[in-house]
Amino acid sequence: MKAVVISTFGTPDGLEVVDLPVPVPAAGQVRIATEAIGVGGVDAVIRRGTLAAYGFREGHLLGSEVAGSVTAVGEGVDPSWTGRRVWAFTGLSGGYAEQAVAAVQDVLPLPDGLTGADAVALGGSGVVAHFALDRARFAPGEAVLVRGAAGSIGITAVQLAARGGAGAVVVTTSSAERGARLRDLGATHVLDRSGEGGGSDAPSGFDVVIDVVGGPQLPLWLDRLNPNGRFMAVGVVGGQPPADFGMRLMDAFRKSLSFATFSADTVPAPDRQAVRSSQFAEAVRGDLRTVVHEVLPLDQAVPAHRKMDAGEVFGRIVLTP
Repeated sequence: MKAVVISTFGTPDGLEVVDLPVPVPAAGQVRIATEAIGVGGVDAVIRRGTLAAYGFREGHLLGSEVAGSVTAVGEGVDPSWTGRRVWAFTGLSGGYAEQAVAAVQDVLPLPDGLTGADAVALGGSGVVAHFALDRARFAPGEAVLVRGAAGSIGITAVQLAARGGAGAVVVTTSSAERGARLRDLGATHVLDRSGEGGGSDAPSGFDVVIDVVGGPQLPLWLDRLNPNGRFMAVGVVGGQPPADFGMRLMDAFRKSLSFATFSADTVPAPDRQAVRSSQFAEAVRGDLRTVVHEVLPLDQAVPAHRKMDAGEVFGRIVLTP
């Protein structure tokens, strides 16, 4: 089968299309013929070599979520899965391929009316957005900032905060055109990446920050938390923050600020699947919108990653075999 691996860490040119054996599902797994493969920010972080210290090596097969049809099941898996259209989380490896395997507890049937592309635009990111707001104890009336709102996590977080009754839903993004699209999804104020703009009625401080970006400017956003404000880091697509960023929290000790990281890995699988199933149903009804930036062939993973690195993507790029 065709697959895309990291031949060299660094730029997108280090990705390579290779031939690999079709995987055999182990006990508790299913194999899926992919029809849609999500290209996420974590893929770019892994590709750059940022997470090499966590065991990622060159030759790594990228991809964490796919949609397609089950072609085989492993020992102990109900054979009725065979032939069903599903969404699946493959971990942090294995998705950029014509065939992928996933643990059956990380597989969810696709409802009628939901395309594979829409499923991978929402399946992983929607759960992160939901539980990040939940862990941040977001309450109606509060001012929420979504930093890096043009990706799939941010787009879903904006919608969830708006319909949850936020007093303000503020976003950072790179252009007026993107800002207009985010307003259409529920944002009330649009800032540039440095935090400027938003109009005279934009809140100066925030009760909750959902941050996909990280990077060297993260401490500046800690400064804009209101008393008892909660900062939830859900990604580092802009790189790691400064090593001493925690001093900002100590310097503001009397404001009782909170900083936390969030990974969906800490949520029990049944809870993740329950939220995901609900969100898929909402997407079919039109109550929750997905945004697919572009659909490209699997062998176009290099230009897909170039677009991500250039900041050109609004929503999610999807690969198809």
